[in-house]
Amino acid sequence: MIGEMMSTVNGWIESFGVLSEAWRAAIVVFALVFGTALIAYIASHIIRALERKFSKTKNIWDDSLLHATRSPVVAFVWLQGVYWAAEVAHHYSSAEIFTANETLLQVGFIFIFVWSVLRMIKEVEGILISPVRMKKPMDYTTVNAISKLSRAVVLITAVLISLQSLGYSLSGVLAFGGVGGIAVGFAAKDLLANFFGGFIIHLDRPFKVGDWVRSPDRNIEGTVEQIGWRLTTIRTFDKRPLYVPNAAFTTIAVENPSRMTNRRISETIGIRYADVSEMAAIVADIRSMLEEHEDIDSNQTLIVNFLAFNHSSLDIMVYAFTKTTQWVRFHEVKQDVLLKISDVIVGYGGEIAFPTQTLHISDDSQLPERESARGKQAEDHKEGDGKEGDKKDKNEKRASRNKDDAAKRQRSRRHDTQEGDVGEQSRDAGYGEEGGD
Repeated sequence: MIGEMMSTVNGWIESFGVLSEAWRAAIVVFALVFGTALIAYIASHIIRALERKFSKTKNIWDDSLLHATRSPVVAFVWLQGVYWAAEVAHHYSSAEIFTANETLLQVGFIFIFVWSVLRMIKEVEGILISPVRMKKPMDYTTVNAISKLSRAVVLITAVLISLQSLGYSLSGVLAFGGVGGIAVGFAAKDLLANFFGGFIIHLDRPFKVGDWVRSPDRNIEGTVEQIGWRLTTIRTFDKRPLYVPNAAFTTIAVENPSRMTNRRISETIGIRYADVSEMAAIVADIRSMLEEHEDIDSNQTLIVNFLAFNHSSLDIMVYAFTKTTQWVRFHEVKQDVLLKISDVIVGYGGEIAFPTQTLHISDDSQLPERESARGKQAEDHKEGDGKEGDKKDKNEKRASRNKDDAAKRQRSRRHDTQEGDVGEQSRDAGYGEEGGD
């Protein structure tokens, strides 16, 4: 067909007698490539217009099919155009590269078809998990697992068919795969263990993407972000990514708090020993408050009882379950419950107990201390009286001594100046002479 077409074109161009054979081949190849680009452009716009039209309908599959096939259709147009251009070039040239046109066309068609199927699988996956498009969307983890498995099957099938198109025997390839699989199994046993671990996760579904999981056996806790065939990505609560090999989940216990039905309030509240007479009424009112609380699930276990005589308090056990499982909302409900319990206790004149100690001192133990205190006071008093007496005696002795000294001086003076002495006579004579004057 190519030869007949090229003969017609050559005869038409040779009639003008102005172009060589190389120029004629270039013009034909250019025309084919330009026509391919034009057709691909038109096909893309037509499919895009159909997408906009079908997106307004209630059917959710038609526009997805058009969106999945738009790019592969354009690629198929280009594949055909390049093939025809290569055939034209092969007609004018004997290069060995152009001998593979048929094989490349087959392999290209296979991969374009596989590309379309993979895009369609992705579109279907998006539809099945979308709450906007589906009234009851399917579980993301299940859909994602089926999607990955389907893509793997399509790719393996495409590779085998391509090998057959290239001239390889499938029986030989499969035999080589059986023998080589043993060696690969020994060399990549950890990789295979993780692969089958991921398969078991998808099969048993102990958790899914978005669940909060933790393990009592390992330091693993956080929100599941992705479940791969080798690794599971968990975002810890400090926002760090944690990559866990899937094989680990086959040997450890995994807890999934996201699937809890209720959250538990378990508190021990102590009141004073002085409020023991109001214990029964306080317990009854707390139980009634919890039974009437709108955020407490009365269908679950609810316990409010006097628990024990503690060291410095009378303990009350409060055990109940909230309706909500959300972490933030749970703490809001718990705060409200604790404040209402406090109001109940205060309403009966009671108080929340805190650690205290009471020290009792017996009267008998105080007698020796009192007697010793009195004896000390008496001794102090005697000592004080003795000191005052000594001081008084010293003063009297000092006064007596001063008096004796004064008397001695007086007697001494008298003996030294008796009547008739020169001194005294001179004093009297002097007085007489003056008196005579």
